[in-house]
Amino acid sequence: MSMVRWEPSRELERMRRAMDRLFPWRLMQTWPFWPEAPEEERISLDMYQTDNEVVLEASVPGVKPGELDVSISGDVLTIKGEHKEGREVKEENYLRRERTVGSFARSVTLPLPVKMESITAEFENGVLTITMPKAEEVKPKQIKIQAKELPKAA
Repeated sequence: MSMVRWEPSRELERMRRAMDRLFPWRLMQTWPFWPEAPEEERISLDMYQTDNEVVLEASVPGVKPGELDVSISGDVLTIKGEHKEGREVKEENYLRRERTVGSFARSVTLPLPVKMESITAEFENGVLTITMPKAEEVKPKQIKIQAKELPKAA
């Protein structure tokens, strides 16, 4: 059995999602004292590392690659875009409406230095993949051990 690291933020996130199911944002947005849903919640992403690079994969279905803006300032990567309305439907004709419409932005702090000039971005099937090569100083280095021979006893 593997051990799972306890993260309090994961428990809070689970509780927030349960509250969202109980009180949908669309209902709460009509209340003047309730804040809008944070923009960061409109796009989900995964970030992982290999020996040589940091990879970020963001789900942005329904958005065209040319409508996305990706930038890095210092150690913060930002993805911006907009989910546009697909067709005109009168509000009273909707039976269910869950897809979000409007601009979104998501900023992520990079966990380690990367080579800015070598960053690449690809877009396929609604997934934006950003590949960032690690800076040389943070790549793992193999150190060879040289054995010294002991002097022979006379």
